[in-house]
Amino acid sequence: MKTANIAVLVSGGGTNLQALIDAQKSGIIKSGKISLVVSSNPGAYALTRAQNAGIATAVVSKKECATKEDFETKIIDALENAKTDIIVLAGFMCILSENFTKKYADRIINVHPSLIPSFCGEGFYGLHVHEAALGYGVKVTGATVHFVNEIPDGGKIILQKAVDILEGDTPEVLQKRVMEQAEWIILPKACELVCADIIKNKSEE
Repeated sequence: MKTANIAVLVSGGGTNLQALIDAQKSGIIKSGKISLVVSSNPGAYALTRAQNAGIATAVVSKKECATKEDFETKIIDALENAKTDIIVLAGFMCILSENFTKKYADRIINVHPSLIPSFCGEGFYGLHVHEAALGYGVKVTGATVHFVNEIPDGGKIILQKAVDILEGDTPEVLQKRVMEQAEWIILPKACELVCADIIKNKSEE
């Protein structure tokens, strides 16, 4: 096994997916290869990004699944078919069950737009995180890449990067700065670290 198979789970525009695709092209991610992009939303622009990069895609629409279990089973089927080694959540707007996270223990990573344990957990996603940071008046925020377990934003931290909050920041301006200065840098780095670890462990088995 020379490279680990990476599956990226998305729901929206896919800017973090693009950062991963670019990092693979530039050699930042060398121990893994993005082999599948799964979207919970058939209209997600992330699917177009994947297709443009020649990456296989799958759509598992939550609306079309009767239960959460059915939704997760369909995702697992797609992951198993692609022989997935590591799952990256990149703007995936669904909380995964304990059954799912236990199945892929230490193999699911997520990027969160704050320095965990600040402004994280249930209800803290997207602009809400930046609104909370500004509302609280913190001077430094950032992003965290962590392993995913059954507790929202509760898994072990892999990497963090701080970003300064500037006078006059709006949630939208801050969101963009955190993406550019933190998320898009540490997500590919963390992905490479975990892929390298998976390969090392497999070669030792």
